[in-house]
Amino acid sequence: MKNTSIKASIILTFLITTSLAKLQAQNKNTISNQDPKVEQLLNEKRKSNTSLSINNRYKIQIFSGTSELAKKSLNEFKLENKNTEATIIFQTPNYKVWVGNYRTRMEAERNLMEFQKKYKNILLIKPSK
Repeated sequence: MKNTSIKASIILTFLITTSLAKLQAQNKNTISNQDPKVEQLLNEKRKSNTSLSINNRYKIQIFSGTSELAKKSLNEFKLENKNTEATIIFQTPNYKVWVGNYRTRMEAERNLMEFQKKYKNILLIKPSK
């Protein structure tokens, strides 16, 4: 009888100490080695998300079509109009290039007439939320 109680107490002590060791192991801090490019990409994404917010302002759509042609149109526009915001938006199945961020319709129409000289099928839009 005495041997079984000693064995049981040894086993119980062993189980308790291993359980405590596992609990202690879970409280350790982990250090991850993250590529600095990941943080840079996240910052770029955060910047683009704030500039892409759809709001009550007017925009001008200068292109709608494939991804490659949208990128080309965007780059051409940015070279010629450095002070005007421009971005690519994907709306199935087309990529669209939106430019400007105009508070009033009149301000947008003024720029629309200016951009019509270079771009043919452009539209004045007011994105919905």
